[in-house]
Amino acid sequence: MLWSLAKVILFVAFIAALALGVGLLAETGEAMRITVAGWEFTIGPVQAVVLAGLLLAAVWLTLKVLGLIAAVIHFLNGDETAISRYFDRNRERKGFTALSESMLALASGEPKLALSRAQAAERLLGKPEITTLLVAQAAEAAGDGKRATEAYKALLADEKTRFVGVRGLLHQKLAEGDREVALKLAEKAYQLRPKHAETLDILLKLQSDAGDWSGARATLGAKLRAGTLPKDVFRRRDAVLALQQAQTVIDESASIEAREAAIEANRLSPDLIPAAALAARAYIEKGDKKNATRVLKKAWEVMPHPDLAAAFAAIEPDETPVERLKRFRTLTALRPENDETRMLEAELLLAVEDFPAARRALGDVATRHPTQRSLAILAAIARGEGAEEALIRDLVAKAIAAPRGPQWCCDKCQAIHASWQPVCSNCGGFDTLSWREPPSLATPSPALADLLPLIEARPEPVPEPEPEAVREAEPPEDQTPLDEIARRAN
Repeated sequence: MLWSLAKVILFVAFIAALALGVGLLAETGEAMRITVAGWEFTIGPVQAVVLAGLLLAAVWLTLKVLGLIAAVIHFLNGDETAISRYFDRNRERKGFTALSESMLALASGEPKLALSRAQAAERLLGKPEITTLLVAQAAEAAGDGKRATEAYKALLADEKTRFVGVRGLLHQKLAEGDREVALKLAEKAYQLRPKHAETLDILLKLQSDAGDWSGARATLGAKLRAGTLPKDVFRRRDAVLALQQAQTVIDESASIEAREAAIEANRLSPDLIPAAALAARAYIEKGDKKNATRVLKKAWEVMPHPDLAAAFAAIEPDETPVERLKRFRTLTALRPENDETRMLEAELLLAVEDFPAARRALGDVATRHPTQRSLAILAAIARGEGAEEALIRDLVAKAIAAPRGPQWCCDKCQAIHASWQPVCSNCGGFDTLSWREPPSLATPSPALADLLPLIEARPEPVPEPEPEAVREAEPPEDQTPLDEIARRAN
């Protein structure tokens, strides 16, 4: 309010001063005489002032026209001028408008519109780190893989956008199933960003799928250094990779390297059952039975497992059943109440034909926790004791319908595997297999399939006449020794 009043007062004062000045000039009576090319002009003071103002305006206008002409010449020459800046600002404004429309269309599920607006933004804006990436994403959403690949490859030219381009191509190859090229792209992405968590996970998965266990262990170490993996988880997974590396070396028949890798895997994670079994076999191959026994006993204390028992038996492969029973007592005494220990001891007693002792060793396992294996052992004991055929058949029927017992189950997808492996073949989970009861299962176990012909008493058919040589080569089934039954049960 006051400022507006002040401006009005100043304006009135200026007009009054101007009128006063003009009046004073008019009252002087002086005149100005100008002669130009024989022409003589006489003007008063007021006219002189007006003429001077017009002259200054003409000079200013002339300079502006000359500047405009010079700007047009520079513009046509390609130099930066006010005109070029004007057009640049206009183009930039249109480009950012197209960019925002493309982003909104992409978020709204309109990939074709998003792609067209992204291409317009790419044409109007000179910012490939923004527009080219948006073009690639819109092209992928629209199903134009070729255009997306071209956009990602264009990003490789600039150092600032190279990682984004490699990552985009990596995801494209993973979607196409080209894992060989994807592995190379993942390695390149790792070189550009060694601490990028997603890149490390993808690289580890691809290396594991390709069987590059040495490279996978190096990537796992990079995850630890990047701080994306706890130290205890790192030690466990490193042991898993070392174990798989040892198995690969064994497949390549390189025993020295196999022993070193297997022993290292057991050292990294002593509770890993496959690592303990493989390390024990490596010690056996080396002739070091003492360390093999020590490794297996330590693992048995953590969790009794059939693989550990098989490795323990391999320490003395030529011993008699009685000697084996005596030697195994140092192992079974560690966890005597465990179901696996009870079944193992019962199988060993079956091998020496001590059926009452085998029944005592088995205890109530077959009734408290009936599984195919425990019921099969009970049926073998019953047959060895001379039980009625009806009882044996009843036990066999129960064994067929019983759960399989602990298996290697994936903790993510619950898939069951015949043997341990670092990566689940069903869901691709890494180090997700654990030895436990599966949720449900209807297929008979291989161990039971081996026992059925031995523990089920079938009436023998009347043999047809056949050559004497054939009868001598195939002994009757009832002549199968009991130690063979126990060996198959084990």
